[in-house]
Amino acid sequence: MGLIFLESLPGPKIFKCKCCKAHSASHDAIISKDFQGRYGRAYLFSNVVNIFFGPSEDRQLLSGLHTVNDIYCCCCQQILGWRYEKAYEPGEKYKEGKFILEKARVLKEGW
Repeated sequence: MGLIFLESLPGPKIFKCKCCKAHSASHDAIISKDFQGRYGRAYLFSNVVNIFFGPSEDRQLLSGLHTVNDIYCCCCQQILGWRYEKAYEPGEKYKEGKFILEKARVLKEGW
């Protein structure tokens, strides 16, 4: 087992893992607050840190079929959301490479 090096984000408004409080995303990386996750409301982010990816899988979401990877906290292995790998609908292509963090899985700091 090796050491885990966590990235710390600058700025007053940070999203953190609810379980271990590791930094996950900056407020500046929010693209949209109007998303739905498995456990309720979710945010779409351009970038997140301190995560690792689960396997790719096709998933039927509210906006259509997507290939996604679940994302997990690299510190406590808690599921935080997912990454859009591929969108099959032309109007959904903007999501590719973006991340969903579920509000129920993260804490806000500095608000």
